[in-house]
Amino acid sequence: MGSYGSDQSTVSFSLQHEVQLRFLTPQDIDVVKQLCHEWFPIEYPEQWYQDITSNPKFYSLAATYNTQIVGMIICEVKPRIKCNREDMDILANHFIASTQVAYILSLGVLNDFRRHGIASLLLDTLLSYLSSSEMPNVKAVYLHVLTTNSVAIGFYERRYFKVHSYLPYYYSINGSPRDGYSYVLYINGGTPPWTLLDYAKQLGTFVSSLQPCNVSQRLVRSAKSLWQKIVSGSSH
Repeated sequence: MGSYGSDQSTVSFSLQHEVQLRFLTPQDIDVVKQLCHEWFPIEYPEQWYQDITSNPKFYSLAATYNTQIVGMIICEVKPRIKCNREDMDILANHFIASTQVAYILSLGVLNDFRRHGIASLLLDTLLSYLSSSEMPNVKAVYLHVLTTNSVAIGFYERRYFKVHSYLPYYYSINGSPRDGYSYVLYINGGTPPWTLLDYAKQLGTFVSSLQPCNVSQRLVRSAKSLWQKIVSGSSH
C-alpha cells in the first residue's frame, strides 16, 4: 500500500498498544481519498469526502498507528424515512418513520495491518456508541456488500449481522452491473418486518391455545386481524 505499509513483525509486536482512535477531520481528506481509491471499487464524489470529515451526522472514526491512518469506519445515522427505497423495510412496520437507523458506508484497513483486530475494534467501538444511552432511538445497523466479497461477508456474519435482502444489479463496477446484499444487525429493541411465515406461526400458536367451544368464533376474528396486518404490511 505504498507509503502506508509497515513491517509485519513490527506491527505484530506493538500494534495492540499503539493503535489509537480519533475522528476524521477536513485535514484528512487527501489521505481518505487515497485509501478509498485503494480499498473500494466505487468512485465517491468530492462532496462525500467533505461531508464525512465535517458533517456531524456522520460517525467517521479512524484508527491510527504512529499518527498514520491505517483503518477507518464511516457510518451515517438517519431516520428510517431517509433510507433509500430498497432499505425502507429494514424495520418492522410498527416503528415510526422517524425511528433512527445507522448505515455503515465503509469499513477498511490497510493490507499490512489486517488480521490484527483493527476492523473489529472500529466496528465494536461504533456498535458500543450506537447501543449506548445516548442513542436509544437507533434500532438497526445495516450495510451493503458485493455478493462476491466473501471476506467482508464472513466478517459481518461472525458479528451476528444477518442477510436482509438480495439486491440484483445494485452496484456498477467499471461499467458492469454487480449484485449485492444488505446485511443488518438489530439493536436497542429493533426487530425486522414480519414475514408470512411469522404470521402463520402466530396463528398456529393462537389456535392451539383456544378452548374447543370457542375455537370457531375466535379463529374467525383472529384470521381477519392477521389478514389485515398482512395486507397492511404488503402495501408498504
